[in-house]
Amino acid sequence: MLERFATGASTYAASIDHLIFLIAVLVGFWFLVAEVALFWLMAKFRRRDGHAPQYVTGEEKHLTKWVTIPHFLVIACDLVIIVPAILVWVNVKQTLPPAQETVRIFSQQWAWSFQQPGPDGILDTADDIRTVGELHVKANTVYHFELQSRDVLHSFSVPVFRLKQDAVPGRTITGWFNATRTGTFDIQCTQMCGMGHGLMAGRIIVETPQQHAAWMKRASSPALAASAALPSDTAAENTKIAEVRR
Repeated sequence: MLERFATGASTYAASIDHLIFLIAVLVGFWFLVAEVALFWLMAKFRRRDGHAPQYVTGEEKHLTKWVTIPHFLVIACDLVIIVPAILVWVNVKQTLPPAQETVRIFSQQWAWSFQQPGPDGILDTADDIRTVGELHVKANTVYHFELQSRDVLHSFSVPVFRLKQDAVPGRTITGWFNATRTGTFDIQCTQMCGMGHGLMAGRIIVETPQQHAAWMKRASSPALAASAALPSDTAAENTKIAEVRR
């Protein structure tokens, strides 16, 4: 489970992971430096036999360098973080690559529902496929999603994609993803949305083009799917009955 989460499954997952690692290293370094300095100063200027405690404000000219130099070094580290952070933000949130497929995502207390084109490849036509709690997509395909909320504030999150987008009532928010790994992954709501928030789970199933085409055929033709699920002799019998009725 942890391995599946740790390994990103979208085209931008690695860039987000690298940014988080960079922040962790720089912030962790300065945290350790600050804590070491704090405990060293506490030990050095503590009250002990023959020595009164010293109160150092750091305002004396010969001490200000111990404040200003680390201050500028921290600002330099902030710049190192800001540049890649902006690049990642622009790539993930501001830039929409051309869509190969489009899906519509609805959030409500407390379930996810989805609408996607059927075999004609066009939304809002008779063969649209509607599902609840389960979204089927193709691997290595750029998807645009249109995210809507039917009631309160929700947040659509696919951790393995490193994807999180708030769903705001009254708005349609467009985002994108390109899955790079097949498999079944969790969908979560990461915004407290009511008493059933913890039960608002779903899953996204990333398939090969062949698997997705087979699923789409079944999902867009429920009657055909039901016949295919029958034993072969029962299906043959139903076919004969249908021929007699004609």
